[in-house]
Amino acid sequence: MFSTIQHLLLICRHINRFSSSSSSSMKLGLAMKQLIDSKQYEKVLKLYAENCKSCNHFSIDMTLKACIKLNDDQHVKTIEKNLTKELLNNPFVQTSLLQFYIQRADIDQALNICSRIDKKSNYLYTVLFKGLIAHNKSENVLDLYDKMTIKPDDFTLTVIFNACTQLANERAKIIGNKLLNQILNKDLTNNVILLTSAINMLMNFGEVKDAERLFQLNKSKDTIIYGTMMKGYNNNDQPLRSLQLFQQMKNEKIKLDEIKFLLLINACSQIGILSICQQLVDQIPSHCFNNIQINTSLIDMWGKAGSVKNAQHIFESIKNPDIISYNTMINAYGLNFMGLEAVRLYERIPNHLHSEISYICVLNACSHSGLVHQAYQIFNQIPNKTERIITTMVDCLSRLFLFDEAQKLIDEYEKTNLPSVFMYMTILSGVRNHRNSVLSEKIYEKMKVLFPNEKDRMISGSILLGNIYNSLGDSNRAEEIRSNRRKNFGNELKPGLSWTEVNGEIVEFKAHDRSHPRSKEIYEELNKISSELIAYGHEYDATWITRSLREDETVESVLCGHSEKLAIALNFVARTNPALIQITENLRVCGDCHNATKLIAKIRKCQIIVRDSNCIHHFHTNGQCSCQDHF
Repeated sequence: MFSTIQHLLLICRHINRFSSSSSSSMKLGLAMKQLIDSKQYEKVLKLYAENCKSCNHFSIDMTLKACIKLNDDQHVKTIEKNLTKELLNNPFVQTSLLQFYIQRADIDQALNICSRIDKKSNYLYTVLFKGLIAHNKSENVLDLYDKMTIKPDDFTLTVIFNACTQLANERAKIIGNKLLNQILNKDLTNNVILLTSAINMLMNFGEVKDAERLFQLNKSKDTIIYGTMMKGYNNNDQPLRSLQLFQQMKNEKIKLDEIKFLLLINACSQIGILSICQQLVDQIPSHCFNNIQINTSLIDMWGKAGSVKNAQHIFESIKNPDIISYNTMINAYGLNFMGLEAVRLYERIPNHLHSEISYICVLNACSHSGLVHQAYQIFNQIPNKTERIITTMVDCLSRLFLFDEAQKLIDEYEKTNLPSVFMYMTILSGVRNHRNSVLSEKIYEKMKVLFPNEKDRMISGSILLGNIYNSLGDSNRAEEIRSNRRKNFGNELKPGLSWTEVNGEIVEFKAHDRSHPRSKEIYEELNKISSELIAYGHEYDATWITRSLREDETVESVLCGHSEKLAIALNFVARTNPALIQITENLRVCGDCHNATKLIAKIRKCQIIVRDSNCIHHFHTNGQCSCQDHF
């Protein structure tokens, strides 16, 4: 919209330059504009054909705009061929030509036209930058920005911020923040579009505090800027802040649209706590439930909160589910270890709707539930096996310790493709569960050769390798691996966190956390739980400790301090005989916590649902877990 405004302003500046002799050409251009406004593009081309010799830059500009709407390559080439040197150098004509080639994804020709323009306007830059961003060419945007000889106006700045958002690399952060600092003295409250673009950029950089400071400058009640904040919070793993913003919008009586409810549903999906999800659903207007996107997001939310029943109810209410709805429901089954149900639903999908995502979802469901036969049947029917599909099948085989078969898939893939770090990480994860140190060393050494620049993956691989040696009781080798990791990559380990809802409040714990006001009671409860576990035969598994013990620590004290156990203890401290405890974790559950939670559910007669980074464990009061120890 702001590009159109820029264009009209430029036209107005040129109106006074027309002499009386050009009035007929001007009338022709205005007639063409009226036809364009009424979407009669073919008639514009007809007018051009009848009057091509008397066309000025305005009518040529209108004709090119009609060609853009019709995507008429032939007419553009004819017009371009017949242009005089004067018309070819006209900024309006050049900009329309540039727009056309961008639309055709002919970026080189668009850049070539740009390079021939001596006096570039902000309007031209805005059009070009928007086109480059649409074709994922944001680096070109920054290259052109570096060469700009005019000061970017608000329209152009907005698009540059969008380019920085798309890239989010170091160069983009430097340029984006530099430009933002230059305009902070301006009254940004008068330009909500520019302000929103800057906030979106900062959120994508992970600079949440800076984005919040900009948001405080907003004096309007524009829902777009609130949506940008919600999206940013969700993308930065701060979904609770989205819900707090929702409360602020209600207090300020700002009406939410369906997009904002989609963002809030996504926030609840991340949190994964049933009570929080229900609180939101109760506030969604009834008309929103006719929206398939809303319903699909609700399926995802309920699935990730562990309520497959609610997810099923919504799915069955959709008259004509699309492939996204099918995939989301299949994924919900998979996360909750209901592989057979996932396969049955997959078989209901019309063949023409099958997509890469549907294959991945159903294979992942088979992987979680150990359904290797069904996985092979589906895998062998897939016509185009992508890297992600093969990686999911490798995961399925590795979980069942079928490493030779998994390696065959990798070898076959590498005959025609570059090695995939994801496939090697997947098989290494399976080897960790198998406690096979020889094979794990072999895989990790190969990864070091193949993927020397994949820092994050090599750190994760090193952690898995060290865990294997810990599980085998070889603490010296595990410490050696840890030391090498710190030396090569630094000490960049993601801390384990757990969230739980108690009496309407979401509480976060990290390992050995003592920040909660009731910490004394929590640790007293932990001691009580530990005594009960030991009485029921639980033996704390030291192989899940990934560091050396200090002198004042025991295996029991270290493992009891895991964030999941702290969250469980708080529920028993703050609630009287809870029937259900729900916890969300950012990492995979450790084996000791898994075994302990099964017993706690049995001893305390309390169902416990734990969602880790991989799946959702339903611990039942009979002492069993829905994963059947297949995690």
